[in-house]
Amino acid sequence: MKLLTAVVRPHRLDEAKNALQSLGAHGLTVTGARGHGRRPGHTEVSRGAEDTVGLTPEVRTEALAADEDAGRLTAAAVVTTARTGTLGDGEVWSVPVDTAVRARTGERGADAL
Repeated sequence: MKLLTAVVRPHRLDEAKNALQSLGAHGLTVTGARGHGRRPGHTEVSRGAEDTVGLTPEVRTEALAADEDAGRLTAAAVVTTARTGTLGDGEVWSVPVDTAVRARTGERGADAL
């Protein structure tokens, strides 16, 4: 199993969520986040005034996937739907998961997905 984590722009969340569900993802956790990537601070002009922005609002999504589904879900769902082609599109990564247990039923491993 893999834990797929994506940090994306908030307005791209619905597209990413719908794509994951259409490809068979069984669940998704979403949390609000603030951060920066390679560009730690940038200047934005709002209502004629310049403002330095250090941390931008983002959302962090997490989903468990079977090893054979992880690449497809990452590439097709999250990366494709989150990409705008501009700085700040976010990142996606996966890490191995040793075990998962469904609290309600006690199912373990792939059965818990």
